[in-house]
Amino acid sequence: MKLPFDSKNSLKEVLNSTIADLNQAQLSSSLPCIFRGLVADWPSVKAGLESPQCAADYLNQWANNNPVQAFVAPPEVAGRFFYNDDLQGFNFQPKTTVFKTLINEIIALAGSKDSPSTYLGSTSVNHILPGFTEHNKLPPLQDSPLVSIWAGNRSRIAAHYDIPDNLACNVVGRRRFILFPPDQLANLYIGPLDYTPAGQSASLVDFHHPDFEKYPKFVEAIEHCFIVELEPGDCIFIPSMWWHHVEGLTEFNVLLNYWWRQVPDYMGTPLDALNHAILAIRDLPESQRQVWQDVFQHYVFNPAENAHIPATRKGILSPLDETLARQLRSQLLNKLNR
Repeated sequence: MKLPFDSKNSLKEVLNSTIADLNQAQLSSSLPCIFRGLVADWPSVKAGLESPQCAADYLNQWANNNPVQAFVAPPEVAGRFFYNDDLQGFNFQPKTTVFKTLINEIIALAGSKDSPSTYLGSTSVNHILPGFTEHNKLPPLQDSPLVSIWAGNRSRIAAHYDIPDNLACNVVGRRRFILFPPDQLANLYIGPLDYTPAGQSASLVDFHHPDFEKYPKFVEAIEHCFIVELEPGDCIFIPSMWWHHVEGLTEFNVLLNYWWRQVPDYMGTPLDALNHAILAIRDLPESQRQVWQDVFQHYVFNPAENAHIPATRKGILSPLDETLARQLRSQLLNKLNR
């Protein structure tokens, strides 16, 4: 479906890209980048270019019988996996199956005008397709990236962010990404933090039918958006915390994600800190909230302000290492368990 808005903005594109283009500078950038044809030589991509059935046959040769959870939505939602009208539930149903059965059902539905939307999201490749990445691989992007597969027919996934950096590789079909910088949070009308369609808080705006009276600041978000379509073999790097709305545009779509963080594993997740701040700070009197905003600015966002403290006495203000991370976790657990 054609979008009701366009973008004047463009992203950097690396045409006819190769593995050599995946350098550290590209993969630690704060800006997205498109790598055209990066995985065009993958056997899975070549199979998909022959036909959806060839792609399904190629994938199914690696499939085991481990259970997967997919989602199924009725035809009238037009592939938009989302809340129901009053946000008290969702417009889709979970379905437990195995990968091969799911893929065969999607292929069988191709060409039907009234077929339900079927969507397998963020499932570990090694869990359901052991051996696949040995024949369709990239060199290590970072230490032990999480490799996940997404598959389905036509689908729309609301704009959301991910904490890890993300290299998304389009294997079969065409996908459209609509991206927004992190600073557009207030203009995207984000829904609940702890009741979400797919695990991450998401924009409540229907990008195919935006209600500008209900969501007037979305007009400003559009001014900052990037719209990208990926062909088979294309990849896009999405930095941490960039909002992205993702659409599967064809009757069979497959995507592989490589997720990683640029920090050691012993570091906590910022989302835990946000939840703790909601617990401890958000409902304080306004004057106290302002004080704590200044405290966070001083100790968290401007740590250089503490250079006057001798290194031997900085304690938890010292640069974080595994030992200090364990100490902090222990302190937090002791306090939270009271």
